[in-house]
Amino acid sequence: MAYLSLAIWLPIAFGTVIIALGRDDNANVVRWLALVGSIVSFLVTLPLVGSGFDLATPALQFQENLPWIERLNVRYHLGVDGIAVWFVLLTAFITVIVVISAWEVITSRVHQYMGAFLILSGLLVGVFCAADGLLFYVFFEATLIPMYIIIGVWGGPRRVYAAFKFFLYTLAGSLLMLVALVYLYITSGGSFDLATWQKLPLPMNAQALLFFAFFAAFAVKVPMWPVHTWLPDAHVEAPTGGSVVLAAIMLKLGCYGFLRFSLPIAPDAAHHYAPFIITISLVAVIYIGLVALVQTDMKKLVAYSSIAHMGFVTLGFFIFSELGISGGLVQMISHGFVSAAMFLAIGVLYDRVHSREIAAYGGVVNTMPKFTALAVFFGMANCGLPGTAGFIGEWMVILGAVKFNFWIGLLSATALILGAAYTLWMIKRVYFGDVTNHHVRELTDINSREFLMLGLLAVATLAMGLYPKPFTDVMHSSVIDLMRHVAISKL
Repeated sequence: MAYLSLAIWLPIAFGTVIIALGRDDNANVVRWLALVGSIVSFLVTLPLVGSGFDLATPALQFQENLPWIERLNVRYHLGVDGIAVWFVLLTAFITVIVVISAWEVITSRVHQYMGAFLILSGLLVGVFCAADGLLFYVFFEATLIPMYIIIGVWGGPRRVYAAFKFFLYTLAGSLLMLVALVYLYITSGGSFDLATWQKLPLPMNAQALLFFAFFAAFAVKVPMWPVHTWLPDAHVEAPTGGSVVLAAIMLKLGCYGFLRFSLPIAPDAAHHYAPFIITISLVAVIYIGLVALVQTDMKKLVAYSSIAHMGFVTLGFFIFSELGISGGLVQMISHGFVSAAMFLAIGVLYDRVHSREIAAYGGVVNTMPKFTALAVFFGMANCGLPGTAGFIGEWMVILGAVKFNFWIGLLSATALILGAAYTLWMIKRVYFGDVTNHHVRELTDINSREFLMLGLLAVATLAMGLYPKPFTDVMHSSVIDLMRHVAISKL
């Protein structure tokens, strides 16, 4: 079966039908149709990591290769390897959570909200599956449109400013990537095939230009310091579902792009400029961690936390070790679970009190004990507590960094201290202590819907933390093959 096409086009089809036929007076029908669509879309991704996936090969699997724009030799070429496959499942899983989270919260334009997220889900899966350069670019850019609408329509008071900033930052970076794709198309004799591009004997000056063209697109998307300023604004103004998808999935597109384009196509340039990437990654880990410490808005705090965690990922990629790259990938997946849960927890409080300010809370455990237990668990995972998903990736990257250079490893390890500092600072003031105001005193604990969405993420976070082997086994062959390719100079 064409599992990858189903994973891409099923949610897009459901989303299009929902937008076309849905109305505010049939909102319940829309909600159920969106839930069915998201669950079915998730189920079709499960066979990708089933018995049909060959752990021994780094080659693309479940490939679909059909002509698309024959005049330009552009093909509808899909495939997943051990690096991409988990992000397909993560995207589909998070979409189910987002639909559940919006069930009672979104009351106007429900069909447009649900439809936008389902279409966004299909486009994001397309990015992770594309094996053709132009197809990748189309999916990569198309994801901006539904997220721009989600922030601009259902966001906070400064939603238009945040949506424009998000759109312009990410679009501007991607234009240089388009120039790089055209250059590679001409150099390769008229091919957009990624595998062909990775075999091109490019001179160092061409590799350098390509590396920075890709860097412009992917660094903004990660986002890396200093092009990170759009993210806190986007998170603060986005609705809860928008923040969840932004943190759990969209930030991963930039990191994934480094592994698909920057490292394999320009390996010599990647080695040459690795110290630069490592330096700005460490700045993100340390400086942005300190910035998170002084935040008074819960969403901004978690947004800056995400930037620091993504700094770990890029650090792991550019130390060129199996431990570092695998650790970065594991960190991407675990951050998808934990950051999604953190933003959902903030959304639960915001729906009741309509404030994201830490000072507006205090003593929530006294009125919402079940919710507090889950929120504190996710906070501990965000700190990197052993036994949770948040620990595995960070520890792998730190070990790889120490082997690469002790001082780099030592500086990266400060993230564990800073992460604990800003997360525990928020937890203490929001959840513990005496009840400080009447808003908190009137709170009611989470209902079954909220418990379901947070519970699913808690199970995923705990399962990955206790037994990460299935994740690392799947990605092992592809990581080794990437390292072997990058280690061989093309000069």
